Amino acid sequence: MLNRLMASVVFIGMLASLFTPGPGRAQSGGALFSAIVAERGARITPNVPFGPLERHKLDIYRPATGPDTGPIAFFIYGGSWRDGERSTYGFVGAALAARGITTVIADYRLYPDVRFPAFVQDAALSYRWVAANLTSGTSGRRPIILVGHSAGAHIAALLAFDQRYLALGGPSVAPPAALIGLAGPYAFDPTTWSSTAPIFASAKSADQARPITFAGPHAPPTLLLHGADDTTVKLWNTNQLTDVLIGHGVKVRKVLMPGIGHIGIVTAIAKPLRWRAPVLDEIVAFVVGHRQR
Repeated sequence: MLNRLMASVVFIGMLASLFTPGPGRAQSGGALFSAIVAERGARITPNVPFGPLERHKLDIYRPATGPDTGPIAFFIYGGSWRDGERSTYGFVGAALAARGITTVIADYRLYPDVRFPAFVQDAALSYRWVAANLTSGTSGRRPIILVGHSAGAHIAALLAFDQRYLALGGPSVAPPAALIGLAGPYAFDPTTWSSTAPIFASAKSADQARPITFAGPHAPPTLLLHGADDTTVKLWNTNQLTDVLIGHGVKVRKVLMPGIGHIGIVTAIAKPLRWRAPVLDEIVAFVVGHRQR
């Protein structure tokens, strides 16, 4: 046990450097980590275009065997709205596919190339592609469950709560059947922090950029996971969103993960670190519980 703990400390330190935002750092280091730890056997369809731009591509992870049915997990990664690459999170898609869940991971445009709300609109565009191309099943429409980490949880929550995004650009699509957020900044004001103010400078008001503003009785069932040791996105974001959703009568499950930090809550999905926290088990149980809308 001691050896495993010591090895994990070293491994987690390496992960922190791999996932630290920087020019090309998160992309190249994270992709290497994902390639090493991702479970084998998923059927992967890479580089699928969902729009006209270079960043408008997604990867699909399907179970290696069995029918391609049931809910679809739509994972949106984080990176402070500045960094990120879908290849970094292939281990997430592979882990869920190994549990029988088809998973989609899409890229979106980043600052400084774009500002809010362009990255949310990109996520909405990729969601619409998934709804149009993957949700037809032999037993009816396959529900889509939004899953996001950090800035990706912020984007996922805006898609789930602010109905205007999915209404853009074409025929109406079914809303997400559920939302799963990992360490999301749902309640903070991104227009006042020096690190995020330029990204959200185009917001008409601070509330337009805060998912909690739009949380209401129309919100889908929600699972909120947060690391107790997270010093990047503070726990009060999850606590406040939980209270608001409960106040509107929305079904919510909040889980606090002891000893887990901001990066650890997503890397715990990877098989070598899965013992640290039951993140994957929580996600899978919640997704499977929404096989029918």
